[in-house]
Amino acid sequence: MRIGLISDTHIPEARHELWPQVFDAFRGVDCILHAGDIHDLVVIDQLHDIAPTYAARGNGEDGSGGRPVQPDHPRLREAWLLELEGLKVGLVHDVPIPEYPPHLTLERALKRYFGTTDLDVLVYGDTHVEAINTINGILCVNPGSPTYPHNLETQYGTIGFLEISGGKAEATIWQITDDGIEPFNWNRWKRPW
Repeated sequence: MRIGLISDTHIPEARHELWPQVFDAFRGVDCILHAGDIHDLVVIDQLHDIAPTYAARGNGEDGSGGRPVQPDHPRLREAWLLELEGLKVGLVHDVPIPEYPPHLTLERALKRYFGTTDLDVLVYGDTHVEAINTINGILCVNPGSPTYPHNLETQYGTIGFLEISGGKAEATIWQITDDGIEPFNWNRWKRPW
């Protein structure tokens, strides 16, 4: 199973619509997970035209920064707990990664959103910074932002993919380019000091 991962699209704030490369990259996936800060919910419908789409409600959909509060949508929830190919996959906008104990911990957030910490994969957003980590045995993936990478001005950012096969999940991050997408260069944002 191949799953498209996206977050923090900020449409139409970042640009009128998503980069066409995103739609091209997601053609053929089994489903798409959007980890919130969509802003204009038409993005969910556009992605759903490609593959079944699940979206987490971000602070941008709830009126932060003076934005309009977005209405309910059948594919939009605060959090989703999905069973995909036998794995438990959680989808939410904001979790404390990195953690700030004792109160802002991943365990507390998972119990709040899902009622359990028994997840195999967690897809989240909010930071606009791409990340793949394993925390307490959970594969945690933030696909970054396709439009505002690292909270910078509008430019090509990142998306991700989750591959599930044989009861195991593997995540990858991809950089949007003029020609489509390419594997993300993890050294791009590393500081030399």
